[in-house]
Amino acid sequence: MLNISGIHEGFVLDHIQAGTSLSIYKDLKLEQLDCSVAIIKNARSSKMGKKDMIKVECPIDALDLDILGFIDHNITVNIIKNDKIVEKKKLHLPKQIVNVIKCKNPRCITSIEQELDQIFILTDPEKEVYRCKYCEEQQKKKKYRK
Repeated sequence: MLNISGIHEGFVLDHIQAGTSLSIYKDLKLEQLDCSVAIIKNARSSKMGKKDMIKVECPIDALDLDILGFIDHNITVNIIKNDKIVEKKKLHLPKQIVNVIKCKNPRCITSIEQELDQIFILTDPEKEVYRCKYCEEQQKKKKYRK
């Protein structure tokens, strides 16, 4: 039987799609934090069949929920304080994400100006489509000029 101790203050990422916890670990840059991290892969779940979980003992403000919502908005974030769950956050698709994905348009200003943030806006929540903010602005300018 696997036994991982509880955490005093931090968060537990639950309902992660099985097999994706390591990529989420990297995307959240958890290796850069000086804290305890436990990754549980392929745990049994009545809701999902199998799931992954990540337990992190550190302040909750160290977590970027926008990145997490973009990666998988079905993940549940359990916030732990004084050894108890004090809040459960359900993630949503963020309206805007910054420096998570890169624009593939070779004419985009972010391809030329490397120091600019890569900003993507949620343009279609139904289909979960994000578009580059700069490229969208250029498209709108072209439409108005015609």
